[in-house]
Amino acid sequence: MKKYLLLTATFIVLGLTSCSPFQVRSDYADTANFNDYKTYKLRIDDLKLNDIDKDRVLNEISKQLQTKGLTSGENPDLIVNIKANHKKITDIESSRPYGMWGWGGPFGWGIGMNRTWTSNYNEGALIIDLVDAKTQKLVWQGIGSGISVDSPKSKQKQIPEIIAEIMANYPPQKGK
Repeated sequence: MKKYLLLTATFIVLGLTSCSPFQVRSDYADTANFNDYKTYKLRIDDLKLNDIDKDRVLNEISKQLQTKGLTSGENPDLIVNIKANHKKITDIESSRPYGMWGWGGPFGWGIGMNRTWTSNYNEGALIIDLVDAKTQKLVWQGIGSGISVDSPKSKQKQIPEIIAEIMANYPPQKGK
């Protein structure tokens, strides 16, 4: 009985921890020494967002970097380059036939109907590049997608969440 309870608890924990609506991944340069990076500067040349979303993104990235022990500076160790994009998504859903069945049960003759729905929406993504200021080489990149671009309330909630998930991978745990 204990074995089944443990197995059930494991599935519940796995289900709760894998409920993120975002797809997040990161990569890093094996040669970079992340302990050497103490300061950063945000670069927003490629950040094509409205001013409200831009403030949300910049504030959250600064907050996340500061929790990692980095401080903002004019002569930085890292240049933080942020990019945003979105793509149009079309979802197609189809239902199984339903309706009344005639004589002979489900294998007999009767009436059935199939329904199909389509929905179109925009899905946003953020790319965070950390560039070594001395060498001008990319040392870490985090990418997150799945932001509901069409809903202002969703964006307000999701931007901090996705940035936190992306930055959870910094600094990288080498060897994992």
